[in-house]
Amino acid sequence: MAKRKRRLDVTSSRVLDSIRTHCDGCGERLWIAYANTRTVVTLDGLVHLTSKIRRCQTTTCPLYHRPYRPEEEGGWALPHGEFGLDVIAWIGTRRYAGHRTVPEIHQALRARGIDIAERTVTHLVQRYEELLTLRLVDQQRLRDRLLEQGRVLLALDGLQPDVGHEVVWILRDCLSGEVLLARSLLSATQQDLAALLQEAQQGLPVPIRGVLSDGQHSIRRAVRAALPGIPHQLCHFHYLREAAKPIYEADRHAKKELKKHVREVRPLERQLETRTDPAAQATRAYCLAVRSALTDDGRPPLCAAGLRLHDRLRAIAASIGRVVEQGQPPPSWYGCTRYSRGGSPPRPGSGPSCGRPTAGCTRQPTCSPIPPAAMCTSCAGSTAGCWPRWNANARRSGPWPLRSPISGR
Repeated sequence: MAKRKRRLDVTSSRVLDSIRTHCDGCGERLWIAYANTRTVVTLDGLVHLTSKIRRCQTTTCPLYHRPYRPEEEGGWALPHGEFGLDVIAWIGTRRYAGHRTVPEIHQALRARGIDIAERTVTHLVQRYEELLTLRLVDQQRLRDRLLEQGRVLLALDGLQPDVGHEVVWILRDCLSGEVLLARSLLSATQQDLAALLQEAQQGLPVPIRGVLSDGQHSIRRAVRAALPGIPHQLCHFHYLREAAKPIYEADRHAKKELKKHVREVRPLERQLETRTDPAAQATRAYCLAVRSALTDDGRPPLCAAGLRLHDRLRAIAASIGRVVEQGQPPPSWYGCTRYSRGGSPPRPGSGPSCGRPTAGCTRQPTCSPIPPAAMCTSCAGSTAGCWPRWNANARRSGPWPLRSPISGR
Protein backbone atom coordinates (compact mmCIF):
# COMPACT_ATOMS: atom_id res chain seq x y z
CA MET A 1 0.00 0.00 0.00
CA ALA A 2 1.29 3.46 -0.88
CA LYS A 3 2.42 5.78 1.89
CA ARG A 4 -0.12 8.41 2.88
CA LYS A 5 2.24 10.45 5.03
CA ARG A 6 5.00 12.70 3.82
CA ARG A 7 8.45 11.69 4.97
CA LEU A 8 10.54 14.02 7.10
CA ASP A 9 13.20 16.15 5.50
CA VAL A 10 16.81 15.01 5.37
CA THR A 11 18.86 16.45 8.24
CA SER A 12 22.36 15.75 6.84
CA SER A 13 24.16 14.36 3.79
CA ARG A 14 27.31 12.27 3.55
CA VAL A 15 29.46 11.32 0.55
CA LEU A 16 31.22 7.96 1.00
CA ASP A 17 34.28 6.94 -0.99
CA SER A 18 36.38 3.81 -0.95
CA ILE A 19 39.70 3.91 0.85
CA ARG A 20 41.15 1.49 -1.67
CA THR A 21 42.18 3.35 -4.85
CA HIS A 22 44.16 0.60 -6.67
CA CYS A 23 43.05 -2.83 -7.85
CA ASP A 24 44.19 -5.88 -5.87
CA GLY A 25 44.49 -7.96 -9.05
CA CYS A 26 46.58 -5.79 -11.34
CA GLY A 27 47.57 -2.81 -9.23
CA GLU A 28 46.06 -0.32 -11.63
CA ARG A 29 44.04 2.67 -10.53
CA LEU A 30 40.33 2.16 -9.68
CA TRP A 31 37.99 4.57 -11.44
CA ILE A 32 34.63 5.80 -10.19
CA ALA A 33 32.04 4.04 -12.33
CA TYR A 34 28.78 5.20 -10.76
CA ALA A 35 27.21 6.36 -7.48
CA ASN A 36 24.43 4.88 -5.34
CA THR A 37 22.19 6.97 -3.10
CA ARG A 38 20.10 5.89 -0.13
CA THR A 39 18.41 7.46 2.87
CA VAL A 40 19.04 5.95 6.30
CA VAL A 41 16.93 6.63 9.41
CA THR A 42 19.16 7.20 12.45
CA LEU A 43 18.49 8.33 15.99
CA ASP A 44 19.66 11.82 15.00
CA GLY A 45 17.40 12.07 11.94
CA LEU A 46 17.46 11.21 8.24
CA VAL A 47 20.88 10.94 6.60
CA HIS A 48 21.29 10.98 2.83
CA LEU A 49 24.23 8.76 1.78
CA THR A 50 25.98 8.95 -1.58
CA SER A 51 28.32 5.99 -2.17
CA LYS A 52 30.91 6.20 -4.94
CA ILE A 53 31.45 2.79 -6.56
CA ARG A 54 34.86 2.14 -8.15
CA ARG A 55 35.80 -0.45 -10.79
CA CYS A 56 38.93 -1.72 -12.45
CA GLN A 57 39.01 -0.79 -16.13
CA THR A 58 41.84 -3.14 -17.15
CA THR A 59 40.32 -5.81 -19.39
CA THR A 60 43.09 -8.34 -18.73
CA CYS A 61 42.66 -8.09 -14.95
CA PRO A 62 40.90 -11.05 -13.23
CA LEU A 63 38.92 -8.48 -11.17
CA TYR A 64 37.77 -6.55 -14.23
CA HIS A 65 34.58 -4.56 -13.60
CA ARG A 66 34.30 -5.86 -10.06
CA PRO A 67 32.67 -3.12 -7.92
CA TYR A 68 34.51 -1.74 -4.87
CA ARG A 69 32.06 -0.18 -2.43
CA PRO A 70 33.01 2.26 0.36
CA GLU A 71 34.11 0.51 3.55
CA GLU A 72 32.24 3.04 5.68
CA GLU A 73 28.90 2.09 4.15
CA GLY A 74 28.59 -1.05 6.29
CA GLY A 75 28.86 1.03 9.47
CA TRP A 76 25.70 2.97 8.71
CA ALA A 77 23.12 0.29 7.99
CA LEU A 78 22.64 -3.30 6.87
CA PRO A 79 22.50 -3.99 3.12
CA HIS A 80 19.16 -2.81 1.73
CA GLY A 81 18.22 -1.64 5.21
CA GLU A 82 16.23 1.51 5.85
CA PHE A 83 17.14 1.98 9.53
CA GLY A 84 20.64 2.54 10.83
CA LEU A 85 22.62 0.24 13.07
CA ASP A 86 22.25 2.71 15.95
CA VAL A 87 18.46 2.28 15.80
CA ILE A 88 18.81 -1.52 15.81
CA ALA A 89 21.20 -1.39 18.79
CA TRP A 90 18.88 1.01 20.65
CA ILE A 91 15.88 -1.28 20.09
CA GLY A 92 17.81 -4.40 21.17
CA THR A 93 19.04 -2.70 24.35
CA ARG A 94 15.55 -1.62 25.34
CA ARG A 95 14.13 -5.06 24.57
CA TYR A 96 16.63 -7.26 26.43
CA ALA A 97 18.40 -4.96 28.89
CA GLY A 98 15.39 -2.78 29.75
CA HIS A 99 12.79 -5.59 29.33
CA ARG A 100 10.48 -3.32 27.32
CA THR A 101 7.72 -4.68 25.11
CA VAL A 102 7.49 -4.01 21.38
CA PRO A 103 4.59 -1.52 21.79
CA GLU A 104 6.55 0.37 24.44
CA ILE A 105 9.63 0.54 22.20
CA HIS A 106 7.44 1.69 19.32
CA GLN A 107 5.97 4.52 21.39
CA ALA A 108 9.44 5.56 22.59
CA LEU A 109 10.72 5.75 19.00
CA ARG A 110 7.71 7.80 17.93
CA ALA A 111 8.40 10.14 20.85
CA ARG A 112 11.94 10.65 19.51
CA GLY A 113 10.50 11.70 16.16
CA ILE A 114 11.22 8.46 14.28
CA ASP A 115 8.42 7.45 11.93
CA ILE A 116 8.27 3.66 12.25
CA ALA A 117 5.60 0.97 12.31
CA GLU A 118 5.18 -1.45 15.19
CA ARG A 119 5.69 -4.43 12.88
CA THR A 120 9.00 -2.91 11.75
CA VAL A 121 10.13 -2.79 15.38
CA THR A 122 9.55 -6.56 15.57
CA HIS A 123 11.65 -7.08 12.44
CA LEU A 124 14.48 -4.94 13.84
CA VAL A 125 14.44 -6.97 17.08
CA GLN A 126 15.02 -10.06 14.95
CA ARG A 127 17.89 -8.31 13.12
CA TYR A 128 19.43 -7.49 16.51
CA GLU A 129 19.22 -11.14 17.55
CA GLU A 130 20.94 -12.20 14.32
CA LEU A 131 23.77 -9.70 14.79
CA LEU A 132 24.19 -10.75 18.42
CA THR A 133 24.31 -14.41 17.42
CA LEU A 134 27.06 -13.70 14.90
CA ARG A 135 29.11 -12.05 17.61
CA LEU A 136 28.59 -14.86 20.11
CA VAL A 137 29.58 -17.59 17.66
CA ASP A 138 32.71 -15.73 16.61
CA GLN A 139 35.19 -18.32 17.85
CA GLN A 140 38.25 -16.25 17.01
CA ARG A 141 37.08 -13.35 19.13
CA LEU A 142 36.23 -15.71 22.00
CA ARG A 143 39.57 -17.44 21.67
CA ASP A 144 41.51 -14.18 21.84
CA ARG A 145 39.62 -13.06 24.92
CA LEU A 146 40.19 -16.31 26.78
CA LEU A 147 43.90 -16.29 25.89
CA GLU A 148 44.15 -12.78 27.32
CA GLN A 149 42.75 -13.79 30.73
CA GLY A 150 44.64 -17.11 30.81
CA ARG A 151 42.08 -19.29 32.62
CA VAL A 152 38.39 -20.17 32.81
CA LEU A 153 36.06 -20.45 35.78
CA LEU A 154 33.29 -22.65 34.44
CA ALA A 155 29.66 -22.18 35.57
CA LEU A 156 27.14 -24.92 34.78
CA ASP A 157 23.38 -24.57 35.12
CA GLY A 158 20.20 -25.88 33.46
CA LEU A 159 16.93 -24.19 32.59
CA GLN A 160 13.68 -26.09 31.98
CA PRO A 161 10.87 -24.00 30.45
CA ASP A 162 8.14 -26.35 31.66
CA VAL A 163 7.67 -29.80 33.17
CA GLY A 164 8.46 -32.48 30.60
CA HIS A 165 10.38 -30.16 28.26
CA GLU A 166 14.03 -30.44 27.35
CA VAL A 167 16.52 -28.82 29.72
CA VAL A 168 18.79 -26.17 28.22
CA TRP A 169 22.24 -26.57 29.79
CA ILE A 170 24.49 -23.51 29.61
CA LEU A 171 28.23 -23.48 30.28
CA ARG A 172 29.52 -19.97 30.92
CA ASP A 173 32.82 -18.38 31.88
CA CYS A 174 32.45 -16.44 35.13
CA LEU A 175 35.41 -14.12 34.44
CA SER A 176 34.44 -12.85 31.00
CA GLY A 177 30.71 -13.65 31.09
CA GLU A 178 30.93 -15.39 27.70
CA VAL A 179 28.72 -18.37 26.91
CA LEU A 180 31.01 -21.26 26.00
CA LEU A 181 28.43 -23.92 25.17
CA ALA A 182 24.65 -24.33 25.18
CA ARG A 183 22.89 -27.61 24.54
CA SER A 184 19.38 -29.06 25.02
CA LEU A 185 19.25 -32.46 26.73
CA LEU A 186 16.31 -34.73 27.42
CA SER A 187 17.89 -36.00 30.62
CA ALA A 188 20.42 -34.79 33.16
CA THR A 189 22.28 -38.00 33.89
CA GLN A 190 25.92 -38.19 34.84
CA GLN A 191 26.96 -39.52 31.42
CA ASP A 192 25.18 -36.72 29.50
CA LEU A 193 26.62 -33.93 31.64
CA ALA A 194 30.12 -35.45 31.65
CA ALA A 195 30.11 -35.56 27.83
CA LEU A 196 28.99 -31.91 27.79
CA LEU A 197 31.83 -30.87 30.11
CA GLN A 198 34.41 -32.76 28.07
CA GLU A 199 33.20 -31.13 24.86
CA ALA A 200 33.54 -27.68 26.40
CA GLN A 201 37.01 -28.46 27.78
CA GLN A 202 38.29 -29.64 24.41
CA GLY A 203 37.28 -26.39 22.71
CA LEU A 204 39.03 -24.12 25.22
CA PRO A 205 42.53 -22.73 24.55
CA VAL A 206 43.16 -22.23 28.30
CA PRO A 207 42.74 -24.58 31.30
CA ILE A 208 39.71 -24.72 33.57
CA ARG A 209 40.66 -23.60 37.09
CA GLY A 210 37.32 -24.13 38.82
CA VAL A 211 33.69 -25.20 38.40
CA LEU A 212 30.63 -23.51 39.90
CA SER A 213 27.16 -25.13 40.03
CA ASP A 214 24.28 -26.03 42.31
CA GLY A 215 24.17 -29.09 44.55
CA GLN A 216 22.51 -31.49 42.11
CA HIS A 217 24.02 -34.98 42.60
CA SER A 218 24.29 -35.76 38.88
CA ILE A 219 26.27 -32.55 38.33
CA ARG A 220 28.64 -33.39 41.18
CA ARG A 221 29.33 -36.85 39.84
CA ALA A 222 29.75 -35.54 36.27
CA VAL A 223 32.32 -32.95 37.38
CA ARG A 224 34.30 -35.59 39.30
CA ALA A 225 34.27 -37.91 36.27
CA ALA A 226 34.99 -35.38 33.50
CA LEU A 227 37.19 -32.87 35.36
CA PRO A 228 39.11 -34.78 38.03
CA GLY A 229 41.25 -32.68 40.33
CA ILE A 230 39.52 -29.38 39.45
CA PRO A 231 37.95 -27.58 42.43
CA HIS A 232 34.15 -27.64 42.43
CA GLN A 233 32.29 -25.02 44.45
CA LEU A 234 28.56 -24.84 45.09
CA CYS A 235 26.66 -21.65 44.32
CA HIS A 236 26.35 -19.18 47.22
CA PHE A 237 22.76 -18.39 46.33
CA HIS A 238 21.75 -22.01 46.70
CA TYR A 239 23.61 -22.15 50.03
CA LEU A 240 21.65 -19.15 51.31
CA ARG A 241 18.34 -20.51 50.03
CA GLU A 242 18.77 -23.84 51.79
CA ALA A 243 19.98 -22.22 55.01
CA ALA A 244 17.08 -19.75 55.05
CA LYS A 245 14.30 -22.32 54.53
CA PRO A 246 13.13 -22.29 58.21
CA ILE A 247 13.11 -18.49 58.23
CA TYR A 248 11.26 -18.44 54.92
CA GLU A 249 8.56 -20.81 56.22
CA ALA A 250 8.07 -18.69 59.34
CA ASP A 251 7.92 -15.51 57.27
CA ARG A 252 5.36 -17.01 54.90
CA HIS A 253 3.18 -18.07 57.85
CA ALA A 254 3.41 -14.57 59.33
CA LYS A 255 2.34 -13.03 56.04
CA LYS A 256 -0.66 -15.35 55.84
CA GLU A 257 -1.74 -14.34 59.34
CA LEU A 258 -1.34 -10.64 58.55
CA LYS A 259 -3.55 -10.95 55.49
CA LYS A 260 -6.43 -12.16 57.65
CA HIS A 261 -6.67 -8.73 59.33
CA VAL A 262 -7.06 -6.73 56.12
CA ARG A 263 -9.43 -8.87 54.05
CA GLU A 264 -12.32 -6.36 54.33
CA VAL A 265 -10.63 -3.74 52.15
CA ARG A 266 -12.49 -4.53 48.95
CA PRO A 267 -16.06 -4.31 50.45
CA LEU A 268 -15.16 -0.91 51.88
CA GLU A 269 -14.02 0.26 48.43
CA ARG A 270 -17.32 -0.84 46.91
CA GLN A 271 -19.23 1.27 49.45
CA LEU A 272 -17.25 4.35 48.40
CA GLU A 273 -17.49 3.93 44.62
CA THR A 274 -20.17 6.63 44.22
CA ARG A 275 -18.63 9.15 46.64
CA THR A 276 -16.22 11.89 45.61
CA ASP A 277 -15.76 13.81 48.86
CA PRO A 278 -12.25 14.19 50.35
CA ALA A 279 -12.91 11.62 53.08
CA ALA A 280 -13.85 8.98 50.49
CA GLN A 281 -10.80 9.79 48.38
CA ALA A 282 -8.52 9.46 51.40
CA THR A 283 -10.14 6.14 52.31
CA ARG A 284 -9.65 4.79 48.80
CA ALA A 285 -6.00 5.85 48.96
CA TYR A 286 -5.53 3.87 52.17
CA CYS A 287 -7.24 0.83 50.62
CA LEU A 288 -4.98 1.07 47.59
CA ALA A 289 -1.92 1.20 49.84
CA VAL A 290 -3.09 -1.92 51.69
CA ARG A 291 -3.72 -3.88 48.47
CA SER A 292 -0.35 -2.81 47.09
CA ALA A 293 1.36 -4.05 50.23
CA LEU A 294 -0.41 -7.41 49.98
CA THR A 295 0.70 -8.10 46.41
CA ASP A 296 4.36 -7.14 46.88
CA ASP A 297 6.22 -10.42 47.23
CA GLY A 298 9.95 -10.77 47.74
CA ARG A 299 12.26 -13.51 46.60
CA PRO A 300 13.72 -15.55 49.45
CA PRO A 301 16.18 -15.62 51.04
CA LEU A 302 17.27 -12.09 50.17
CA CYS A 303 13.88 -10.50 50.87
CA ALA A 304 11.33 -11.41 53.56
CA ALA A 305 7.85 -10.67 52.24
CA GLY A 306 6.20 -11.09 55.64
CA LEU A 307 8.45 -8.56 57.36
CA ARG A 308 7.97 -6.10 54.52
CA LEU A 309 4.18 -6.48 54.75
CA HIS A 310 4.35 -5.95 58.52
CA ASP A 311 6.34 -2.74 58.13
CA ARG A 312 4.01 -1.34 55.48
CA LEU A 313 0.86 -2.13 57.45
CA ARG A 314 2.39 -0.46 60.52
CA ALA A 315 3.12 2.61 58.42
CA ILE A 316 -0.50 2.68 57.19
CA ALA A 317 -1.82 2.25 60.76
CA ALA A 318 0.47 5.05 61.97
CA SER A 319 -0.86 7.34 59.24
CA ILE A 320 -4.46 6.61 60.27
CA GLY A 321 -3.45 7.20 63.89
CA ARG A 322 -2.16 10.66 63.05
CA VAL A 323 -5.53 11.47 61.48
CA VAL A 324 -7.28 10.29 64.65
CA GLU A 325 -5.09 12.50 66.85
CA GLN A 326 -6.36 15.54 64.96
CA GLY A 327 -9.84 14.97 66.42
CA GLN A 328 -11.50 13.48 63.32
CA PRO A 329 -12.67 9.91 62.80
CA PRO A 330 -10.29 7.72 60.81
CA PRO A 331 -10.96 7.79 57.07
CA SER A 332 -12.12 4.16 56.94
CA TRP A 333 -14.93 4.87 59.49
CA TYR A 334 -15.62 8.42 58.38
CA GLY A 335 -16.30 7.23 54.82
CA CYS A 336 -18.68 4.47 55.90
CA THR A 337 -22.28 5.58 56.61
CA ARG A 338 -23.07 3.02 59.27
CA TYR A 339 -19.93 3.92 61.27
CA SER A 340 -20.51 7.69 60.97
CA ARG A 341 -22.47 9.62 63.58
CA GLY A 342 -23.72 11.97 60.91
CA GLY A 343 -25.11 9.07 58.89
CA SER A 344 -27.02 7.52 61.81
CA PRO A 345 -30.63 8.58 62.54
CA PRO A 346 -31.28 10.27 65.89
CA ARG A 347 -32.11 7.89 68.74
CA PRO A 348 -35.41 8.23 70.52
CA GLY A 349 -35.29 10.12 73.77
CA SER A 350 -37.63 7.79 75.65
CA GLY A 351 -36.57 4.95 77.86
CA PRO A 352 -33.70 4.70 80.31
CA SER A 353 -30.33 5.76 79.05
CA CYS A 354 -28.63 2.52 79.95
CA GLY A 355 -31.31 -0.14 79.62
CA ARG A 356 -31.33 -3.21 77.45
CA PRO A 357 -30.81 -2.69 73.70
CA THR A 358 -34.52 -2.90 72.82
CA ALA A 359 -35.88 -0.96 75.78
CA GLY A 360 -37.50 2.18 74.33
CA CYS A 361 -35.78 1.60 70.96
CA THR A 362 -37.75 1.35 67.71
CA ARG A 363 -34.99 -0.10 65.48
CA GLN A 364 -32.83 -3.21 65.46
CA PRO A 365 -29.45 -3.06 67.23
CA THR A 366 -26.63 -1.86 64.98
CA CYS A 367 -23.17 -3.42 65.09
CA SER A 368 -20.49 -1.07 66.35
CA PRO A 369 -16.67 -1.17 66.19
CA ILE A 370 -16.54 0.37 69.69
CA PRO A 371 -15.50 -2.30 72.19
CA PRO A 372 -17.64 -2.87 75.31
CA ALA A 373 -14.96 -1.27 77.46
CA ALA A 374 -15.80 2.11 75.91
CA MET A 375 -19.44 1.89 77.08
CA CYS A 376 -20.95 2.45 80.46
CA THR A 377 -20.68 -0.35 83.00
CA SER A 378 -24.36 -1.14 83.34
CA CYS A 379 -24.97 -1.78 79.62
CA ALA A 380 -21.62 -3.16 78.54
CA GLY A 381 -22.62 -6.73 79.10
CA SER A 382 -25.95 -6.66 77.35
CA THR A 383 -24.96 -4.36 74.50
CA ALA A 384 -21.58 -5.88 73.61
CA GLY A 385 -21.05 -5.25 69.92
CA CYS A 386 -24.11 -2.90 69.67
CA TRP A 387 -24.46 0.88 69.83
CA PRO A 388 -25.26 2.31 73.28
CA ARG A 389 -28.33 4.52 73.32
CA TRP A 390 -27.67 8.19 73.83
CA ASN A 391 -29.41 11.49 73.39
CA ALA A 392 -29.44 12.88 69.84
CA ASN A 393 -27.55 16.01 71.00
CA ALA A 394 -24.98 14.15 73.05
CA ARG A 395 -21.31 14.58 72.16
CA ARG A 396 -18.44 12.19 72.67
CA SER A 397 -15.28 13.44 74.34
CA GLY A 398 -11.87 12.28 73.18
CA PRO A 399 -10.76 10.67 69.92
CA TRP A 400 -12.49 7.75 68.30
CA PRO A 401 -10.98 4.33 69.00
CA LEU A 402 -8.82 2.83 66.28
CA ARG A 403 -8.57 -0.85 65.48
CA SER A 404 -5.10 -1.51 64.15
CA PRO A 405 -4.67 -4.20 61.46
CA ILE A 406 -1.45 -5.24 63.19
CA SER A 407 -2.35 -5.57 66.84
CA GLY A 408 -6.10 -6.14 66.47
CA ARG A 409 -6.84 -3.61 69.30
